[in-house]
Formats: sequence, C-alpha cells, structure tokens
Amino acid sequence: MTDAEPARRYSEPDRAVLIGKESVGKSALAAGLTGAAPAAENVDGATVSSEVYRDDDLEVVDTPGITLEADTETTREALAALEGAETVVLVVPASAIVRDLGDLLALVRGRTGAVIVTHWDRVEAIDETERRRAIADLESDLGVPVVPVDARSLERDRVAADGGRKSGAPDASDGRAVRAALAHAAELPGDTAMEIDWDLEPPKRVFDRPYLGPAASALVLLLPAVVAVWFANAVAAELDPRVGAALEPAVRWTTALPGPLAAVLGGDYGLLAMGPFLFVWALPTMLIFALFTGAYAASGLTMRVTTALHPVVRRVGLTGRDLVRVVMGFGCNVPAVTSTRACSDCTRCTTISAISFGAACSYQFPATLAVFAAVGMPWLVGPYLAVLVATTLLYVRLIAPPEARTAALAVDRRTCLERPRPRAVWREARSSLASFVTTALPVFAAICVVAALLEYAGALERLGAVLEPAMAAFALPAEAALPIVLAAIRKDGIALLTAESAALEALSPVEVLVAVYLAGVLLPCLVTAITVAREVSVRFVAGMLARQAAAAAGFAFAIAWTGRLLF
Repeated sequence: MTDAEPARRYSEPDRAVLIGKESVGKSALAAGLTGAAPAAENVDGATVSSEVYRDDDLEVVDTPGITLEADTETTREALAALEGAETVVLVVPASAIVRDLGDLLALVRGRTGAVIVTHWDRVEAIDETERRRAIADLESDLGVPVVPVDARSLERDRVAADGGRKSGAPDASDGRAVRAALAHAAELPGDTAMEIDWDLEPPKRVFDRPYLGPAASALVLLLPAVVAVWFANAVAAELDPRVGAALEPAVRWTTALPGPLAAVLGGDYGLLAMGPFLFVWALPTMLIFALFTGAYAASGLTMRVTTALHPVVRRVGLTGRDLVRVVMGFGCNVPAVTSTRACSDCTRCTTISAISFGAACSYQFPATLAVFAAVGMPWLVGPYLAVLVATTLLYVRLIAPPEARTAALAVDRRTCLERPRPRAVWREARSSLASFVTTALPVFAAICVVAALLEYAGALERLGAVLEPAMAAFALPAEAALPIVLAAIRKDGIALLTAESAALEALSPVEVLVAVYLAGVLLPCLVTAITVAREVSVRFVAGMLARQAAAAAGFAFAIAWTGRLLF
C-alpha cells in the first residue's frame, strides 16, 4: 500500500492477534516486531496456549498453529483467541498463499485485519516484478493491507518502537510496513477470487523419500539422546570428582550438627550428597535436549520428521506428530503433555500415555546414566534405551483405540527448511531452562530431605522389609525399594540408587537394568500426573496410572526372569 492510495486509517491497535497454520513464522514475526520475550497468558478470559509479545505501544498475540484437517485442542484455542480481538493478522507463507488464505478467510469474516506474507525470500524462483504485482493485486482483491515480510530478517533487523528504520533493512522486511498495515487494517472478506498461481512446494529432501525418509527421521530423533549421553558423561567425568572433593569438608562439618540436620545435609541421601547430581548430570542433559528441540522447531525439521514417520508409527496407534511430542518428553514431560493439544482428539490420550510411560525426561535420563556409571556399567544405556523403546511401542499398541491406527496425518504441505537462528532456538528452549530452576531444584531438594529423614528415623530399613517380597518378585534387593517409590514422586529420585551402589554392584547387568527400568516406568512423576489431570481429567489419570503400573510390572517381571534364565 503506497501513501498515495486512499485508505481508512485507524489508530495503532493495542493488541494484534496472529492467526495462521503451523510453521509459518508467527513467532519470528511477533519477536521481530516487538523485540520482546514472550509471556504465556490467558487471552480474553480463555485459557489459551498463546504467547504475548509486548513493547511500549504494541501487543502481539502469537496463537497456536491452526490445523483444520484434524480435531485438535490447539485449533480450538487459537479460534478462542479471536473473540474480542481488535485486529486480526493472517500470517501465510509465500509458498502457499492461496491455499492458506482459502482456509483462513472464512474464520475471520468481517473482522478488522491485515495479511502478512512470510517466507518472502523463499520464492526467488518467481520474478520480483511478478511477485510485487501479485501482492498488489491480492491487496486490491482483499481490500486490506498485504505486506510481504522476511520474518527472519525482520527479527534480526528489528525496527525501533518509534518506527525508525535500521540502516540496511530491506523494504520487504521493514517493520514499519507491518506496523503501517496494522494502522490501516480494514474489514477482512470471507473469501475472494485470487489469481496467484505460484503455490510452491519446497524442494524434496531425504526425509521425503519413501524408504530413506523414516530411517533418517528416526536418526534425527535419536541424535539428541546420543549427544546427551556423550556430553553428560564427558561433563560428569570432569566435574563429578571435583565437586565431590570440594564438598567433602562440608560433609565432614555436618557430622557435628544435630542428628536430623546432619542427615538432611550430609547423610547418604542428604543435600550435599545428592544435590550436585542436578548440576553434574541433569543440567547438561536437559540443556542438550532443550537446544536440539529448539533447533528442530526453528528450522522446520520437526514437521518434515513428522510426515516421514507417520506411515510407520500409525501401526501402533500414533501419528507422526504424536511421536515427535513423545520425543519432546525426553526434555521435559510437562511441556510435552501440554503440546499434545495439537494432537487429534482420537490420539491425544494415547500420546499422553506414551509420554508418561516411555519419555525419560531430562531428570530421569541423567539419573539413569548416573546409576549405570556408579555401578561401573555405563554401557547399559544402550540396552536400556532399546528396552524402553520396545516396551513403550508395545504398551501403546495395547492401549490405543482402533480408530487411532487409521488416523490421518494433519499436515497439508511440506514445510520449508532453514538454518535455525540462535535467537529462535533460544526462544524455543528457554522454557525448559526456566522449568529446571523453578521446578527441578526445589522438588528434588524435597525428595532428598524426605529420604534423609526416613533414613535417620530407621523407616527405610522397615520399608525395605515390607517391600522385600515385592522386590524379590523382580529378583531385586530390598535396597531398590525406596528409589522406585520416590521415582513416582520425581523421576530424578532414581539417582538415590547411587547411594546403594554397593548393593547394586553385586547384581548382574540384567538386574541393574530391571531396577532402573522399573523405577523409571512404574508410575509417572507427580508433576506429570498433575499436569495430565489438568489437561484431561482426574479420572483419566487414575486409569492411566493403573494401566501403566500393571504394564510396567509385567514388562519388568518378564525382563528379569528371562534374563535370569538366559544369563
């Protein structure tokens, strides 16, 4: 829109709601316009998974990606965010303008808004003059401002809040044009005849090939675990001895304190003995998964992997997008469970159950590595992951409803791949880091305090005697009972097995594997269970806990006695 063109001008809106499909650049657009960090927020009284970006004179609401091909909670939440919105911004990629506008215009008929075309730099095959003419024609047809934007450049060369342009920012990426579009927003039509005929599919990559695609995608999902194992072991090898030596004087000092306090601080389960685990093992692992997850999301790789794996995993009752969310659980179960709002209603509960059972979060996974290292069997991580994956798939196959195995993949186009930008990766990963500080530290400290006081009171010995018959069913010593119980409260409670390393060292590799496996999958941690109850219902959680406990006990029993017979 040029200055010479007549337009009905509105004052700059206090809030603009971004509406679009998945992976179209809404988050980059919001961050580039405001230069602000996102804040989760209820929008217009509805509980919506939206993030609000603010600067001095503009609020941009980044809503979940709309998936019209499936009945998902996120689509309902995005549509709920439209209620009461002053200005609606339709965000569509340059490679699918006609397709996306055809789907979205009917949702916003009669609302005041504008259209932002992202990924503008990805249609270079179309002549620049033709592209500009097509945008001008589209703006005339719709009767609203249409602004082409390279959201990546916009985020990098953000315009200051007063509208001034940074030197070197190209016109197509100029934030002034976007803000002007918001100021000139007009009534959106329900549909229109669009003559643009360049709906372009991004080039095919290895992920799009019939046989190589699933294999390459599986390797992509496995890569964070491999790197996390290597990185955590490398960091722990350097830090663990140094941290232990540095804390040794403090541990000796606690022996002069009153009994309960000495146990809480310096006992085998005390804060000084167990606390460093979070920083030596858990923090590196969580950081690796957070960065990989952020890079996959920021690059568009997540959607490509989703599409490639769907034909394989649908046989067990998951879609490709469901599997990606299960893998997200290896970073943290809580955001993974919340992200299942983007799953179809017929597969969402199955996906949540899979996350609860088999997604070894960034607290459980390093605790597992620490136990294997403590008993001198670090190589057990390979068999452990193989058993975890195999039993999770079998568990899902047993509990998935029949309709889940015929669910279609709700992806109507190939996403563009791009090199992930550090700022975008950090935007995706920082919530996991915040959760580590605000949730992991205090809850793990509470577990250590409870375990230390139980040990001081002699309750552990009595508890072991009570649970000894149950442990014997799995060919495990009574000392394994407490970590298995506390792991149901918090998964890093598995690390308490390191305090019993002397007892575990007498066990065979199969028995160590069973102890760690049972502690990890018998029940979800308390935080995960509470999150699932909030997302679905208390009744569903009760049924899920019963199913998971029964399946975990059955698998552990089979592994223990099969291993005993064979080895």
